Amino acid sequence: MFAPLQNDTFIRACLRQATDYTPVWLMRQAGRYLPEYRASRAKAGSFMGLATSPDYATEVTLQPLARYPLDAAILFSDILTVPDAMGLGLSFALGEGPRFATPVRDEAAVAKLEVPDMDKLRYVFDAVTAIRKALNGRVPLIGFSGSPWTLACYMVEGAGSDDYRLVKTMLYQRPDLMHAMLAINADAVAAYLNAQIEAGAQAVMIFDSWGGVLADAAFQTFSLAYTDRVLKQLKRSHDGALIPRLVFTKGGGLWLEQMAKLDCEVLGLDWTVNLAQARARVGGRRALQGNLDPHVLFAKPAQIEDEVVKVLESFGQPHLDAHSTGPTHIFNLGHGISQHTPPESVEALVRAVHAYSRRMRTGTPH
Repeated sequence: MFAPLQNDTFIRACLRQATDYTPVWLMRQAGRYLPEYRASRAKAGSFMGLATSPDYATEVTLQPLARYPLDAAILFSDILTVPDAMGLGLSFALGEGPRFATPVRDEAAVAKLEVPDMDKLRYVFDAVTAIRKALNGRVPLIGFSGSPWTLACYMVEGAGSDDYRLVKTMLYQRPDLMHAMLAINADAVAAYLNAQIEAGAQAVMIFDSWGGVLADAAFQTFSLAYTDRVLKQLKRSHDGALIPRLVFTKGGGLWLEQMAKLDCEVLGLDWTVNLAQARARVGGRRALQGNLDPHVLFAKPAQIEDEVVKVLESFGQPHLDAHSTGPTHIFNLGHGISQHTPPESVEALVRAVHAYSRRMRTGTPH
């Protein structure tokens, strides 16, 4: 049904196999920093107009690939599609974040929650298939979802939050309600990601964007345990190909050893983590993804290149043996790209990653 994959560098790095260079893609690479994205959004009329149209979702997913030789595409969608399908009434006002019409704040609201009918998310799966066909094997397509905990944050708060007061109040006052919500979220996320895999996603990523706001014991109990519940339900392969599973917890560097026990292939790191130390702590058991500070992209091209080199050197000598698996690195930002980023900065970044990482493999980095 789909064209064979021409550039499998990202997939190979996910599976800890040797690659000719370090692959690179960026969180939020299809987004507001690109003028062509802004034009598409204006045509669609709204963010949800873009996200719920397979044609528009395909168009904007491919936009960064027309500009830059990135090694993966990521589905254009939103992490909150699952709670929207649960009936919470998702909306986006221009210049503001997401908002739910009916937040989940009491026992009655939690009791109403259930894993949604995946047909309500058909527009996402149709977009996955359309994007995969349009890519024509050029690079792999990553599907994604928010983590159960991150979804719960938005579901309880009703929008983004500065202090997470409402969701943490529920967590501490009524942990039974929080566990009930997280169990439903985990099963919904697993069904959602499996449907993306069936539609054509070649890797899937769980964004635990707000895991890092939790206290130490609370992270393991309310975030990590439910990310694990998702991963245990995911398809390992589809159509004869292995499907790598990636987990990114912003602020999760403290818990890397515990995260390394998750049933996944790749751990994403934010910019606060030292890559060399992360490599030593994980011991080559998982591929690592990250972790340039997105604000580096506001520097001049020569400075961007210097910072790219620092990240690559921090990870250290790449795995070179084609007959075994070993420590591998996927270059990315430590969080999503800022909407104010100059597009030419991304060009400098991608070029530097590819060029320097090739030289590291041939022993001529300088």
